[in-house]
Amino acid sequence: MTEHKNLFKAMTVLGLLLAIGMASAAFILGVQAKRAVSGQQSITVKGLAEKPIKADSAEWTITIGVASNTQANALTALADELKVVQAFLDKQGLTQDTWTIDVETIGPHYEEVFIKDVPRQVQKGFDAYQNIRINTKDLTKITAANKAFLQLKADNHPVNAQAPSYLVSNLEAIKMSLIADATKNARSRATEFVKQDGVKVGVMKSASQGAFYILPVGGADDSDNSYGGVYDKSTIDKTARVVVTIVYNIE
Repeated sequence: MTEHKNLFKAMTVLGLLLAIGMASAAFILGVQAKRAVSGQQSITVKGLAEKPIKADSAEWTITIGVASNTQANALTALADELKVVQAFLDKQGLTQDTWTIDVETIGPHYEEVFIKDVPRQVQKGFDAYQNIRINTKDLTKITAANKAFLQLKADNHPVNAQAPSYLVSNLEAIKMSLIADATKNARSRATEFVKQDGVKVGVMKSASQGAFYILPVGGADDSDNSYGGVYDKSTIDKTARVVVTIVYNIE
């Protein structure tokens, strides 16, 4: 009887030890699993930042193009028209220190003629061209000159020009400030996403910058790419925008 009691006690102790061992092992494995999972969990978010900016300079190019029967006459006519354009710019308050004049270019002038009902390109004289490039920080004057330019063309002067390009000089500084703001925005978004799950946003695992946008006010970001994104040059008032993608650990 005593031997049976001793055997029962031994089996009870062994069972307790096994239970304790299994519980300890389960606890250790659970902690390790939790650490492993938490180390692998992450969240990927995009951060956005934008702010209004203004152009601080403008570029504008006027092209003169004439045709004449000889090269000499073409160059003479070009010089006469150049004086007209210079007088126009002076009248608009765009003084000579704001513009440069390209060297003249000259080439054959072709016209289409029909020979036995067959169209052919035949040289008839020469074309001469010259560009005047205006660069100024006085945006009011360049805008007014662009409007007045229509009358110069209406007076039958052989001139053409695209709309001025309104530029921003400190793009890199603007971009860096927006990246900082977009990074803060990304963490705020990540925090909002996970706050209901009893976890928190940890350290940043990786980050990448998306395109940098200079848009017209109220404009979309699907225009032609420039400066790593979109660079609107048609307006003075603009919006600068940057998007970042950041991966955070979840703790």
